[in-house]
Amino acid sequence: MTATTDMYLLLRAFCDELGRCGIAGAVTSPGSRSTPLLLSLVRDGGFPCHSQIDERSAGFFALGMAKATGRPAVLACTSGTAAANYLPAVIEAREARVPLIVLTADRPPELRDTGAGQTIDQVKLYGDAVSLFAEVGVRDATPQTLHWIRALACRAVWTALGERPGPVHLNFPLREPLTLDAPLPADEPGGGGRPGGRPWVARAPRTSDAAAGARVLEPIVAAAGRGVVVLGRNEPRAGGSPPAALARAAAAFSAATGWPLLADPLSGVHGAAGAVAHYDALLRVPAFAGAARPAAVLRIGDLPTSKPLRQWLAGLEAVQVLLDPERAWEDPAHVCDLVLSDEPATMLAALASTAGAPDAGWAAAWRSADLRAGAAIADVLGDELSEPRIAAEVAAALPHDATLVVASSMPVRDLETFAGPRADAPRVVSNRGANGIDGTIATAYGVAAAGDGPVVLLIGDVALAHDVGSLVTARRLGVPLTIVLVDNGGGGIFEFLPVAGERDAFETHVATPTDVDVAGLATAFGLHHLEVEDLAGLRAALGYGVSTAGTQLIHARTDRTENVALHRRVWDAVGAALAQGA
Repeated sequence: MTATTDMYLLLRAFCDELGRCGIAGAVTSPGSRSTPLLLSLVRDGGFPCHSQIDERSAGFFALGMAKATGRPAVLACTSGTAAANYLPAVIEAREARVPLIVLTADRPPELRDTGAGQTIDQVKLYGDAVSLFAEVGVRDATPQTLHWIRALACRAVWTALGERPGPVHLNFPLREPLTLDAPLPADEPGGGGRPGGRPWVARAPRTSDAAAGARVLEPIVAAAGRGVVVLGRNEPRAGGSPPAALARAAAAFSAATGWPLLADPLSGVHGAAGAVAHYDALLRVPAFAGAARPAAVLRIGDLPTSKPLRQWLAGLEAVQVLLDPERAWEDPAHVCDLVLSDEPATMLAALASTAGAPDAGWAAAWRSADLRAGAAIADVLGDELSEPRIAAEVAAALPHDATLVVASSMPVRDLETFAGPRADAPRVVSNRGANGIDGTIATAYGVAAAGDGPVVLLIGDVALAHDVGSLVTARRLGVPLTIVLVDNGGGGIFEFLPVAGERDAFETHVATPTDVDVAGLATAFGLHHLEVEDLAGLRAALGYGVSTAGTQLIHARTDRTENVALHRRVWDAVGAALAQGA
């Protein structure tokens, strides 16, 4: 056999193992050096393969696929700066604990640092952002090397799905010729993979003794009496409890103990029984924040986005316990007393079964305040098409089987603050690992490609412009997506910050209005442009979008200066409503 045949035999075995391990799919980008990788992935047939022209878009598209499924998505690109363009997505995957497997083609060692074209130093290109790096030689397809590369594929998948999920990087130095001049033999030296389609190396599920963990927490819960549960981002994890199971367990624990649930929309628990929808608004009122201080806090998942909640937690003298099965150590204020790695849904269910009588007055106080805050917010917002009202309307209008992808700026904050309680709320996804706006459109397309049900993206004009190249996916892949664009002529979040007072530089260098012709953009990328001016128009456009193929771009114009004033009126109204009920 030729060296090229050996290379393709090894890559065929490698891709076969990826499929046996249950990856979500693969995303490729064009290039020459990556030809053997690309053809091996596409021809495997055991998983879907998608094509993205730009590697940065490809990285976030794969991130969306992994978020939607809880399984690793595979990336493959050519050598040089193509691999460098994956870095933002790799960092987000590291911080958000999303499983990715990055396959980069490279020049062989004799061409490195010699002036050869499209060659950079790709060895440990992503540094400590990845959990595993390996250079993968693909020469000499012997039974031993084929067994090794099958085991390596399994190791890559299981490492990406490890105790702390995240990205893995495998670098493939590939020599020319890069294409075969004859078909591969059907038989593999060494006999091929394991029988029955099972992986070469199996992975046993992690076990957790919920009863033992509950015994540790039972005296804390009993002694505290009054406590709260804080729930942050909770995405599907291989071997973890599904979000619906966590919502059921959290509701049962809340009912058994009287502890309210301060649940970020990204947790999947925002609408569960016992959840406080408007905790961000409530904790902006000093009198309430002081009166509602608990004796214990049970924290699950990432910290929610809300700054008032984070500051409140940091200032408490309560016992704070973190349930952290991924060992992410989400405690920036360093106030946690105890960290447990038990599965949260299992732990909450066990605690609910042993809890004593709940403190009805404690639960009622939070529930009453939440209802008054919700009424005050609704009264101030009315039926005008404002940024908070758009976030609330999108959350209320989407069907239960939909997924809402939210840009990591004002949209995610408005959703957390203004979305009302809803037991059948859609799933919510946001790139809150590194909290950047990189690749937001690509992530939404990746979620749509791998998930079930309609997908809606809520995004601002700066985040849209930042990832505008990903709109090419609309025509190339035909993945259905509804984009709700909140167009306030710049970065609206910066209007809330002290830098907004520096007017000589603020507009051009901080707010950065894009001046994009949205209708022209829609035409260029083949999107259906729907401009809306009122709530009725938004509702009609959303209904059309989630039931129609293709990409729908719903365009709503707002004023960022007025948006700041509106938020302040809301906080004042909530404070007044709570004072009247005190």
